[in-house]
Order: sequence, then C-alpha cells, then structure tokens
Amino acid sequence: MSADPSGVVVVGAGIAGVACARELLRAGIPVQLRERGRVAGGRMASRRFDGRPADLGAAYLTVTDPDFAEVVREWQAAGLAREWTDTFVAYGADGRREIPGPIRWAAPRGLRSLVEHLAQDLPLVVNRLVLGVEPGPTVDGQKCAAAVLAMPGPQAALLLDPALEAATEAVRRQHWSPTLAAVLRFPTRRWTDFRGAFVNDHPLLGLVCDDGDRRGDGAPVLVAHTTPEFAARHLAQPTGAAPAVEAAVRDLLTLPDRAEHVHVHRWTYAKPVDGSDAGFHLDDDGIGLAGDVFGKPRVQTAWRSGRDLGRALAARLA
Repeated sequence: MSADPSGVVVVGAGIAGVACARELLRAGIPVQLRERGRVAGGRMASRRFDGRPADLGAAYLTVTDPDFAEVVREWQAAGLAREWTDTFVAYGADGRREIPGPIRWAAPRGLRSLVEHLAQDLPLVVNRLVLGVEPGPTVDGQKCAAAVLAMPGPQAALLLDPALEAATEAVRRQHWSPTLAAVLRFPTRRWTDFRGAFVNDHPLLGLVCDDGDRRGDGAPVLVAHTTPEFAARHLAQPTGAAPAVEAAVRDLLTLPDRAEHVHVHRWTYAKPVDGSDAGFHLDDDGIGLAGDVFGKPRVQTAWRSGRDLGRALAARLA
C-alpha cells in the first residue's frame, strides 16, 4: 500500500498516532497509519491469558481535559471504559496506607480496546515495519507531504535520516526509563482488598494492580510493574526475572500460594523522563513527533499531543 504524496504517513498506532490520524482524516487530508505490530494500542497494550485480557502497559487512565472527557464518555457509552477507583494504597517504610486521588478509569476488555475503537475507521496497516524516514519527506522511499513518528524518541531515532536535523535533535533530547510488567495468575484470591498499590522505596516493585478488580471479573490475577533499575538489569532476558517478581509480590501481599502462571513483558521505553511541555514537535522538514513525552506521562497527554499535531498538520496542508 503506497503513501499518497499529498498526504501524511503516521508511523505508530498507539493512542497518539491514532488521535493524529483521526484529525487528519476529519480534515480531509489523505493519511495512512502504519503499525509494526499485529494490532493497534502501543503502550496501552493488553494480552489475553486463558481467554481474558490483562493490561501490560498503562495501568489506567485519568481525565482532566474536557475534550478527552468527551472521548472517554464515548468509550463508556460503548461499554469499553468504566470508572474504576479513586483510591490506591501505598506501601512504604510507614506500612500500608490509603491514598485518595482522581478517578482512575479501566477497560473491561483491556486498554488496547480503547485505541482499537478510535482506530476502527482509519486506514490502518499492521505488520508494517518502517525502515527509514528521509528528507522530502519520504517514508521508505515513498514521497509524502509530512511524516509523523508517534513513538518513543529512541525508536524514532532509528528511523530518522540525520539530515532531518530538527527532528533528530528533538528525539535526542528525550530520555526514557524501562520497566517489566508481570502478569501473575494465582489459584485463588488470597490478598487483602485493594485496587492498586504504589510501592515506595522497594528494590524491585513500583506498582501492583488487582487486575480482577480492574477488569471487573474478580479473576485472581495481579499485574506488577517493576522499578526502572531492576528492569534495566533484565532487559536482555526478561523471562528470567519472573521468579524474583513473583517472590516480591507474594512477600508484599503476604500470599501463601505460588502463582500458577507468570508472564513477563519487557518495556525498554516505558516512561518518559523529564519530558517537554511543547505538546508536540512539527518542523519545516515536515516531520512531526507526538506522544506523552510532550507533557506529563499520561494517556490523556498522548491523546492530546496526537490530536493537536493532527490539527496543526491539517492547517498547514489545507
């Protein structure tokens, strides 16, 4: 499938890329959305285990932007999103305590289903590995009016020709931290009631979520996210970290039973560190960058970044 030379190629079908493509399509700009994976979703990833989904990427979403609130209400009306909780617990040196906060939204079918819903009418091409973006701009040698890289900067850097100096410098300034996400299925629910837990000052754990509560089906499944430091030592062989993660979760929650199944997913670029408040990047070479690195690392930030970049491109190309 060739790119339209008068249109935009968006690389990356996470929520930022999908939001960007939707704005371009709405404005009548030819657009093609390319995703190297089998499905849309990006870091709002979920995977099925024994027929049920578990969220492997973002743990939840929060809403403060009125426009994003409208999108969330559409998801809710479609049965795809639900209000989950406004209270997490925190484990630390002072023990276990409850922390009130904003409403956290979850998705019964996994957060990926939300991105797929937004992408359902888009010209999405999956299993499409992009090899290079060069001046013109061109994507894999095909001319286009603009190219958007909706992905972490270190991944975008692998695609960008160094002659695209503004975009190359923009991604060079990005810094990201890793994590491992572990799905742990237990024989029964034996933990004290909680929704999600921030784990402070722990050598291994950063966040643990009750996925059965999050999903609303009561399954005895927990999802744990590790600290960046622990993840960095296990990026080459993440499956080898499974015993240590399971032991840490059981110790934290005082669980007598071993997990029946543990799956570990590696996120080399899980979370932006010291992101920009620019909203997005768009330069004179026709290269756009979008994602949650352009603000606080939130699902809402990524959506708004893609939406705003799409609008800026539509205004430029109209």
